[in-house]
Amino acid sequence: MDRGRRKEEVDRAYEIQARAAVRGAAQYGAVGLGLAAIGHYTWPSFKRQTLPFKAFLVTIVSVFGLCIHAENALQSHELEQRIRENSIRREARLDLARRGLVATETEIAKWKEAHFASKQAEAQAAFTAAEQPATAAPASASGQ
Repeated sequence: MDRGRRKEEVDRAYEIQARAAVRGAAQYGAVGLGLAAIGHYTWPSFKRQTLPFKAFLVTIVSVFGLCIHAENALQSHELEQRIRENSIRREARLDLARRGLVATETEIAKWKEAHFASKQAEAQAAFTAAEQPATAAPASASGQ
């Protein structure tokens, strides 16, 4: 795997984790704030506590939510990546075995590069084919 693609994957994982962390902190922060309000109005001993202590408790709950959501999001993202990578490696091993080659790490890496290059070429050809009729239509219309 080249450094560019690896950097993109790391950035994507960071983005997923950061988005989930913000969502988790907001959700659990609201729960913590609600619990603090309930505690303030129902328990006299909690009502006597200072505001900084109550804010500390709400912050603890928020940070807990941040950590839990961020970690769950990252683990699910890693699971998806592992499943995708295992599928590609399985396909590579089968294709290399059909060709009579031993599926070493080097051969799998070469197969992946060739496979992705052919997929990109197919996508580019499909994009070019879809673009040509759209540009050809105005030219034929102006000729009439």
